[in-house]
Order: sequence, then C-alpha cells, then structure tokens
Amino acid sequence: MTDHAPELAQARVRQLIALTHSLTQRLEAETQAFADSRPQDVAAGLSETQDMANLYRRDSAHVKANPALLRDAPLQDRQMLMEATRAFDEVLNHHARAVEAARQISEGLVRAIAAEVTAARIPASAYSADGRAAQGDGRAVAFNRMA
Repeated sequence: MTDHAPELAQARVRQLIALTHSLTQRLEAETQAFADSRPQDVAAGLSETQDMANLYRRDSAHVKANPALLRDAPLQDRQMLMEATRAFDEVLNHHARAVEAARQISEGLVRAIAAEVTAARIPASAYSADGRAAQGDGRAVAFNRMA
C-alpha cells in the first residue's frame, strides 16, 4: 500500500458513514410519511431514494468484496460505520414493513372498488325478451394481482 492508504481508507469510511446516515434519515422520513398517511410525500422523492439506495448497494458490495479498502482506516471510524450500518438495517426493516402494509392497503382498495363496479353492473341474461343475446354493460374492469 502507499503512504496515503490510511487517509484514503479514512475518507472512504467517512463517505460510507455519511451515505449510510443520509439514507437512514431518508427511510425514517418515508416511514413516518406512511405512518402519517402521506404516501404522496414518499412518491415525490422516490427517484432520489432509489439513487441513494443504488449507490449504497454498489459501495457496500465493493467494500465487502475488497475489505482491505477499509483496513487502514482508524478503528474509531470503522466502529462508527458498523454502528451506522446497524441503525440502517433496523430502519430498513421497519421501512420494509411500512411499504408492505401500504401495498396491501392499496391492493385492498383496488379490489374493493373493482367489486363495487362489478356489483353495480346490470347482470347479463342469456337472451333478451326478443330472443337476441342480451347486451351487457360495455365497461370492463381489469385487476392485475401483480403489484
């Protein structure tokens, strides 16, 4: 390694800590938005959250594949990264539960609306009074179970 290895490792660790803290705060805010029945707030920042998550995923995979990248960083910085990662994992699990609950609620609403539309239709009979096939309601409702 070069003479700059400790500085580079420290900078990399601190960058990961900052990214982990930022992503953790963002997921906490999104989880709170779901709890406050404001999913539109989450939708507005979804692209930025995805970008941060992709950067986190890429950087953490890079470090996992090359642990020597952080070996020369000060122990205190590495411990801070581990603590930040533990906090992130906890928030991530809570966020995943909130997203799943919101998904189930949304699907339930769509099913209820589809059932109401279907129930409001005039039931089709096989033949009308003049012997022709009865014309049903021309509206269609599609429900895709894949969310």
